[in-house]
Amino acid sequence: MRWSWRILTVAGIGIYVHATFVLLPMFFAAYSYLASEGNVMAAVGGVVFILVLFVIVVLHELGHALTAKRFGIKTRDITLLPIGGVARLERMPEKPWQELVVALAGPAVNVALAIILFAVLVPMMTIAEMLQFDLSLLGGNFLVRLLQVNIFLALFNMLPAFPMDGGRVLRALLAMKMAYPRATRLAATIGQMMAAMFGIAGLLGGGPFLIIIAIFVWIGAGQEASYVQTKWALSSVPIERMMITDFRTLNGGDPLSVAVQHILAGFQHDFPVEENGKVVGVLTRSDLLKALAKEGQSLRVGDVMQTQFQTAQPHEMAERVFERLQRHECRSLPVLSDGRIVGIVTMENVGEFLAIQEALRTQNAPPKIPIKSR
Repeated sequence: MRWSWRILTVAGIGIYVHATFVLLPMFFAAYSYLASEGNVMAAVGGVVFILVLFVIVVLHELGHALTAKRFGIKTRDITLLPIGGVARLERMPEKPWQELVVALAGPAVNVALAIILFAVLVPMMTIAEMLQFDLSLLGGNFLVRLLQVNIFLALFNMLPAFPMDGGRVLRALLAMKMAYPRATRLAATIGQMMAAMFGIAGLLGGGPFLIIIAIFVWIGAGQEASYVQTKWALSSVPIERMMITDFRTLNGGDPLSVAVQHILAGFQHDFPVEENGKVVGVLTRSDLLKALAKEGQSLRVGDVMQTQFQTAQPHEMAERVFERLQRHECRSLPVLSDGRIVGIVTMENVGEFLAIQEALRTQNAPPKIPIKSR
């Protein structure tokens, strides 16, 4: 994720902090300082509490990541944001019961931490005192606040709505009885109904926090449904059915002016770069424009092209190729057959393929596009 910095690595998983994360400790420091009428130690305590809170969030995300690892699924990274943590798995588990276990692993970490804190606090106070929630998160026993936070995180994350863990639990349970896309749509619909209720409650006096949650849940549910529908639509389609076969290539020694001429003369934006019949790089439109602004058209293509890129085979399923396009910075992917380039795949033409398929389904026509000739 852009504007993120790695702070440590745990079990081979990079832990990153997004630039916006620093706003949260600053906010709580100022809030604690003002609420305590100028007490500097209260401000320091507010910052310490937020930092410990996000250690708990990292442990929650590691619960997901390490459980997914047991099923052979790697985690790209964990990023801390002001709204929480995000663990980016390379893919979701293919079996519903595996997704159920992975989804429950995060809240299970919070339950385990709550049990440990409860055992520590039992000799000190009553259960009623431990459960007197203070939504301001200021003042009171530090360990009690951590206990309350873990209880809240476990309960909140189990709400049956994407992108919370409860939404994935619901989807996994539904997918045991129905097709995965249908289970996702139903779980997303339930999540958006909950979002609407949160929004109404917020507008009727529940406060802006409920409205923020409503927006967060509504967008998350829609994105999850769209993502799964896209993957499902591409799951049985070979990439040769949607790749661009009418394309131009460049040579590493060509000046950028050649790429400019190709762009102005046609529709192509990204160009594979060949040397002796072998693809050695990709010149993207964004890299071309940056280079033109700094150096002009005389710069060589080989000095600007991206050398880290993915490739595909014509008979690969589009779903896997689409995942590779999403994971890597270079959003243009050469398709090779016996080492020779036969096509290009971009995010744009994948979107066009899906749009055409949807239009054909709307007209009750067979959702198929003839395989392009090479």
